[in-house]
Amino acid sequence: MRRWLVLFALLLPLQAFAAIDTYEFKDEASRVRFQQLTDELRCPKCQNQNLADSNSPIAKDLRTEIHRMLGEDQSDDEIIDFMVARYGEFVLYKPRKTASTWVLWYGPFVLLAFGALVIVLISRRKRKPQAEVVDACSDEVQDASLSEADAQRLNAMLKQDGDQ
Repeated sequence: MRRWLVLFALLLPLQAFAAIDTYEFKDEASRVRFQQLTDELRCPKCQNQNLADSNSPIAKDLRTEIHRMLGEDQSDDEIIDFMVARYGEFVLYKPRKTASTWVLWYGPFVLLAFGALVIVLISRRKRKPQAEVVDACSDEVQDASLSEADAQRLNAMLKQDGDQ
C-alpha cells in the first residue's frame, strides 16, 4: 500500500507542467472575439485541432499573436487575413469561396446532380415497354421493334396456327 502512495505522490506533480494561458482583456467583447477566433482557426501543426485546444508551441504563439492584435484593435477580418497570409488557407476550418475552392464547395452537388441524371436515364430506358399490340379481331401482331418484313412473317405464322 505504501508503494502505491509513493507512486501516486511521484506522479502528482506531473500535472503542474500543463500550460495554462492567461490573457487579460480590456472588455468582455474582446474575450469573446478571442475565443471565437481561436475556435475557428486551425493549428498548423496539429491539423485537426483548433488553436484553442492545441497544446503545441506554435498554437501558443498564435494565441499570443491574436491577443496582441486584439489589443491593437484590429478587426477579425484583419486577424484572419494575417493568419491566412502567413499559413495559407489551411488554417481556416471553413475555406473561403474562391475560384480555387469552387470544386470543394460545389463539386458534391454537381456529382449528386450527375448521379441523379444517370439514374433517371437508366430507369427510363428500362421502363420503356416493347410496344406490342395484338389486334383482337384479326390476331395480327404489331410490334414497334419488329421490322415490317418480320411483322408480316409473324402474322402469317399466327394465321396458319389459327387455321389449324
